[in-house]
Amino acid sequence: MHAPLLADFQRITPTLKVIADTERLKPFETDAFISHRALPLCAVLPESEAQVVEILKACNARGVPLVTRGAGTGISGGAIPLENGVLAVLSRMKQILAVDPAARTARVQPGVANAAVTKAAAPFGLFYAPDPSSQIVCSIGGNVAENAGGVHCLKYGLTVHNVLRIRVVALNGDILEIGSAALDAPGYDLLALMHGSEGLLGLITEVTVKLTPEPEYIETLLAAFPSVTDAANAVNSIIGAGVIPAALEMMDKMVINACEKFMSAGFPLDAEALLLIELDGAPEEVAEYLATVEAILRASHAQEIRRACDDTEREKLWKSRKGAFAALATICPDYYTMDGTIPRRCLPEVLARYAQLGAEFGMMIANVFHAGDGNLHPVIFYDAAKPGEMARSEELGGKLLEICIEVGGTITGEHGVGIEKLKQMCVQFRESELAMFHVIKAVFDPEGLLNPGRAVPELKRCSEWGGMHVRGGEIPRADMPRF
Repeated sequence: MHAPLLADFQRITPTLKVIADTERLKPFETDAFISHRALPLCAVLPESEAQVVEILKACNARGVPLVTRGAGTGISGGAIPLENGVLAVLSRMKQILAVDPAARTARVQPGVANAAVTKAAAPFGLFYAPDPSSQIVCSIGGNVAENAGGVHCLKYGLTVHNVLRIRVVALNGDILEIGSAALDAPGYDLLALMHGSEGLLGLITEVTVKLTPEPEYIETLLAAFPSVTDAANAVNSIIGAGVIPAALEMMDKMVINACEKFMSAGFPLDAEALLLIELDGAPEEVAEYLATVEAILRASHAQEIRRACDDTEREKLWKSRKGAFAALATICPDYYTMDGTIPRRCLPEVLARYAQLGAEFGMMIANVFHAGDGNLHPVIFYDAAKPGEMARSEELGGKLLEICIEVGGTITGEHGVGIEKLKQMCVQFRESELAMFHVIKAVFDPEGLLNPGRAVPELKRCSEWGGMHVRGGEIPRADMPRF
């Protein structure tokens, strides 16, 4: 343990909770990206912004790196500790500071669970729109750091579209208030910059989120298809017709069977693919959209179209969708979930290429994803008892992401880069673009102590991995700007 730093922490008042013994640090050695583990020098669990300020000042003065952790539900490895660093765990900062129904906002600490915000807003007829599958446990601070989405992000947007203001503590202890209660603020859009920054620029200590009125009327549809291609084509046709559902989700046969076995969802087992579609708004508007969508589904060869008859059935359908990843453990307890985004028009092609690549690797791939916005979550099954199987699943996952880039998409939709996708960052971006990312980080973190080695790869690592191969061939190193 770094004794001088521990002494600094012990002087922080009110008494800062510090964990430094190996046994008690074990629960913090990984996040949901379980293939990598490490024990930090210590974990600190602040309860206030003032404590966060002192923690960062101490780390800055001692030159000790720091990784931030929320609920630990991230699956790209962004919250895995550094052996020579401190882990700041923000789970104790979990107060809902205010709900303002007139302004339709809530002010919360970063450790507040996503679902808790909607629970607090519900008495006022409001809800918080971004709803990741892990919303019962994932935290708002982590949602901002990863720019999380969810099943309703198609209509209501990602986290960045639902946050008005944040408070951030910089490495030197300065408190930055970014954003505004107004719809716009002067200067550069630092609020957008902080979303998806994965702990590289500062520690979030407070978030003001937008709340949305509960819809007046909702219709939820289940549509079963004889092929994945038919379902994917239906997705394109729905959006092409000018209908923006609140949610438009897709799952393939493997996921359908797993959900039915695990939760008795009532899914048709003879279907090769399912769409779950939610339409909301005024009753007249929903009725018009419903007629359009049902006509499209029939024209797209849907073999069954079913409407949820009441709120209970609707909740059961969405519970099954959000429980899909738990259900997949009934097929195989070892699986690796990826996250990439593609243009919707490429869904049939990309899903076919995923199946082909899985066959080449001899590994099963299941698909459950946010079809409406092209955010794919392929699930790769492997046997952890077989040497090298986990590494092969990660290799396959990397190739799936590179297909996303190839068709004009990106390597993440909501899970972030962490340590999982660093190699693919070298494929996604030119050297000059990566260099600019490093310049931006240096403005906020000149010593490079905040979550180092995550989200943005060092340029020398890209060279070691084979250089830049993005958008039309290798990018010469001479392209790198001089700053």
